[in-house]
Amino acid sequence: MKPQVHDLTLDELRLFGDIIGRLEELGPIVDVRRVVLSDLTRLLRSDFCVSYNWDAEKGMYADPIAVNVDSDHVRRYTSWYQHNDPMTAQLCKRRRATLVEEVMDRPALEKSEFYNEFLAQDGLHHGINVFVFDGERQLSDLRIWRTRNRPEFEMRDKLVLDAIEPFLCRAIKRRTGSATGLTDRENEIAQLVAKGCTDQDIGRLLCISLSTVRTHLRRIMDKKGFSNRAELAACVAAAGTTPPS
Repeated sequence: MKPQVHDLTLDELRLFGDIIGRLEELGPIVDVRRVVLSDLTRLLRSDFCVSYNWDAEKGMYADPIAVNVDSDHVRRYTSWYQHNDPMTAQLCKRRRATLVEEVMDRPALEKSEFYNEFLAQDGLHHGINVFVFDGERQLSDLRIWRTRNRPEFEMRDKLVLDAIEPFLCRAIKRRTGSATGLTDRENEIAQLVAKGCTDQDIGRLLCISLSTVRTHLRRIMDKKGFSNRAELAACVAAAGTTPPS
């Protein structure tokens, strides 16, 4: 049996539900991080939060969005410190919400240049990270911090982040597309859905059975993280042709 979160106030339970609702409802042209990051920071009772997307082609973190962290801090990370970061690669390997102290003990961290010249300069002391993956493809992350005079993060915070991560992944996939592109047949079906065709219409136009149409639709929804036909149609319309591969 999975552990359950008990240390949530009524307001926090409502906030949690609101965050999940927005992640499920947001369309493919919205960067969901901008919409929910501030509330996530509040739900985690934290002081700072930064989120980066992973640019697989360049092998680096990019597209930062920050809460209560100034632009100079973010610039220094993207330009220098991400290449001299002793802990993020280890945190990423965990594939679940992880405290900074779980991969680098506090004495070692506080002796590092990364802490003294970067984190501590802006008051970041207690940290917890979660990385968003679509299968083996790294998409994005949440890096959440508290100041030195605040309590350390605990199991409650790990459970909350792990509960939110699948919904965040689905929302990000709707914007970026999944690691696997659509086949030619799946693209044909996606375009017909966007034109308002029913499953029966698609089967007749493509000369395939109704069960085959629905199998393709299930695969499209799974690959792209859509929960209904309206989301698929909106993505096709936004892209102008087909869902991003």
